Amino acid sequence: MSTVNVHGITLGIESFGDDDAPLVLLAGSPTMLSWPDALCERLAAGGRRVVRYDLRDSGESTTADPQAPAYTLRDLAADAAALTDALGGRPAHLAGIGVSGTVAQVAVLDHPDAFRALTLVGTRPVAPGPPDDDLPDHDRATMNRLFARTMPDWADREAVADHAAGGARILGDDPATARAAAARIWDRTPDDATPPVHLANQIGTVFSVLDCAPRWRERLPGIAIPTLVAHGRHDPFFPLGNGEALAHAIPQARLLVLEHAATAIPDTAIDELAEAMRTLG
Repeated sequence: MSTVNVHGITLGIESFGDDDAPLVLLAGSPTMLSWPDALCERLAAGGRRVVRYDLRDSGESTTADPQAPAYTLRDLAADAAALTDALGGRPAHLAGIGVSGTVAQVAVLDHPDAFRALTLVGTRPVAPGPPDDDLPDHDRATMNRLFARTMPDWADREAVADHAAGGARILGDDPATARAAAARIWDRTPDDATPPVHLANQIGTVFSVLDCAPRWRERLPGIAIPTLVAHGRHDPFFPLGNGEALAHAIPQARLLVLEHAATAIPDTAIDELAEAMRTLG
């Protein structure tokens, strides 16, 4: 893992594969570890240069105050385009998962020359908050269970990992994978991190206060690059109808339903997703 400086900020990155191969840029949600190692390795083995990166206020990227970010969703989108240039990979295949799927959508709309393909995993076409009337919201019963839990002691690595595993059980994801990822995220968080910084790294809470205006859903028909929309059949956070709406709005987008997935990419879906992404470009 290393860092790259782009337009005055630092972004944490990790690279896989040949530096001369076509670039696949994976935006973190919010940290790079939202993308499984195995997926990165599969893509690299298929002749791609894969770079996953931390969004601002997470991982090794510039961290200030995730409770009051001094940047917008469009700034995060500009980061993706600037990182593509800094890596010498224009045009890149850009991928976003969960909340970073919103970053990826705005990035290809605002910076179309920077990207040759788009993958959106488990995301939706509107900003955090109440969705449009035709989109399914978070499953209420699942969210009630998820947010009724007591927050862990963020200074306690094992407590944070236990909390993540418990959340995975509620969401339908693999608890062991979630536990391991949370521990790795905790290890990459600065030693002097405050509870809000730990929370932002683990859960991406910055998106609850991030300025995401203006709307971009109405612009989605203008996406003119090959697009893959992958979505877990059993996702209670962004239910499948959100992925279906994205695939319908983006011209000639392919919808790939991950039959045994919830919010995270399970090991059983790695080969299928990697092959679909390689086919895309």
